[in-house]
Amino acid sequence: MPIQPIRLFGDPVLTSPAREVVDFDKELRTLVADLTDTMLEAPGVGLAAPQIGVGLRVFVWDIDEALGHLINPSLDLSVEMQDGEEGCLSFPALSYETPRAFRAVAKGFNMYGEPITVEGTELLARCLQHETDHLDGIVFIDRLSKEDRKLAMKEIRESEWFNAAQNAGAEPTIKVSPHDLFGRGL
Repeated sequence: MPIQPIRLFGDPVLTSPAREVVDFDKELRTLVADLTDTMLEAPGVGLAAPQIGVGLRVFVWDIDEALGHLINPSLDLSVEMQDGEEGCLSFPALSYETPRAFRAVAKGFNMYGEPITVEGTELLARCLQHETDHLDGIVFIDRLSKEDRKLAMKEIRESEWFNAAQNAGAEPTIKVSPHDLFGRGL
């Protein structure tokens, strides 16, 4: 499947809620394959459809060499929290300590429309929350403390990738390098 360009912060698709999937067809299976191939090439531990410009509630993950995908997810989160370094393929080279629930239970569907439940703690829980946030139009810097968000926005405004996209007047997209990761090194 073709590797897709990853949309960068500033692209409106990243801050818009994604639509529910209603057709579990060949096009959906192609989308899941494209997301998986793009995530593995990046490399990252998760990728949501809006990050490749598709406004549908679909995401994929690769944690501990276990690939998965989830469609139309809903989350139940533990009260217990964890702090951990988090980044995002849509924010090259940016990472911050981000609070997340320690445990997450995600319910949704596989690409064939069959109901599935995914339970995770630590990194998998963090990934399930991060990718579901993308589907809700929330980016990880929205989860930061006020002070860290200010610092993150300063870094973004000073970054080459953000300024290049702004100056070109184009939707920010980039092919990421192996140094731009979400989750690696957490």
